[in-house]
Amino acid sequence: MFELASLGIGYGSLLMLLMLIVLLLTGMQLAFATGLVALVFALGWFGPDALPIVSSRLYSFIGNYVFLAVPMFVLMASLLDHSGIARDLFDAMARFGRKLRGGVALQTLVVAVILASMSGVIGGETVLLGILALPQMLRLGYDRKLAIGTTCAGGALGTMLPPSIVLIIYGLTANVSIGDLFKGAFLPALILALLYMGYVLVRVWLKPEMAPIPSDQDQPETPAPNFFKALLFPILSVVVVLGSIYGGVASVTEASALGVLGIAISTWIRGELSLAMVRKATISTLRVCGMIIWIGIGATALVGVYNLMGGIEFVREMVFAVSGGDGLTTILFMMFILLILGMFLDWVGVALLTMPIFVPIVTELGYSPIWFGVVFCMNMQVSFLSPPFGPAAFYLKTVTPKDITLGEIFRSLLPFIALQIVALALLIAFPQLALWWQ
Repeated sequence: MFELASLGIGYGSLLMLLMLIVLLLTGMQLAFATGLVALVFALGWFGPDALPIVSSRLYSFIGNYVFLAVPMFVLMASLLDHSGIARDLFDAMARFGRKLRGGVALQTLVVAVILASMSGVIGGETVLLGILALPQMLRLGYDRKLAIGTTCAGGALGTMLPPSIVLIIYGLTANVSIGDLFKGAFLPALILALLYMGYVLVRVWLKPEMAPIPSDQDQPETPAPNFFKALLFPILSVVVVLGSIYGGVASVTEASALGVLGIAISTWIRGELSLAMVRKATISTLRVCGMIIWIGIGATALVGVYNLMGGIEFVREMVFAVSGGDGLTTILFMMFILLILGMFLDWVGVALLTMPIFVPIVTELGYSPIWFGVVFCMNMQVSFLSPPFGPAAFYLKTVTPKDITLGEIFRSLLPFIALQIVALALLIAFPQLALWWQ
């Protein structure tokens, strides 16, 4: 019954990794691959008596009250996707950059920041900007790579900006305050957005032909009443959700419920709320949350079994051996591992598989788990754009013209990936960027 235990933790870890890779290569979903590996090693290493311990870990993950914030924020994003709020917001923001070179690209990034602050989910935001912003920039004669890169990178800002789902999952996994994570991520996310904007301004200043200034015929005036109406609902949603969290008025879960209520009321006032719209948004939410929960179940089971095997201590010793015990080297080594994993695995799986192992090491080294959570989120921001499986590029490809290939999208993202790495380096070099509020 216990033949696997005779391998020792070193060979056991290698066998577990190889088994997981083989299952993923067969096309099996990550959630079921991790769950199957966990079951095999629980029975093969400890016997049937270990199964109740694993099931108790699953219950503690799924039964966490804060986890309710995830479907709430996903529902906010789904309602936003199925309403005209984002389209009106984009049209209204066009008045600011009408006569500025590169103004439509900057407008796209500003709208991306507002939308990310409303939802925290990158998929819908990337698609929305791909529908609204990319065709307009291409029509106005913008450089294709600049237009594609700005749209895709801007759409992925939901990874960093609160209320980011990535931060919520990290907080649940690392057992740290999600409200503190939101506070810590706000400034680094704005810095990243400003880096994008600065890059656009410098590029179009050096090469003006990359972003022609549109004429009045190309950019018709937006009536003032529509302008204020379009800005009112998004700004109120951001203030209600983030303001209630930062002000200590509501918890993250309560704020997420307020956000859903706010978006629902906004769509009702706009005359867009209907049973068909609610049905579509609910189905989209169930699909996303079902994926997150199943990955969480599989990853939690796998990490639980690995912990019982003594794997976390084994990984700790291995990390310290590779890094020589130096704190900064250890953090950089972790970042390298996360970056590689992020290129091939979903961020939910990366967080749930690695954070139970990495966070205790980070804490032992004397670093703040809040800071490390923001660093992890920035790392996942890089993985969202990085080939070969950067999900933001695939989201954008679903709404781009046929002549825009995935290869062109990834090439267009290279400058923005470099800017993300710069932001990550700044965050590692200056931890106070994430801890300014303490």
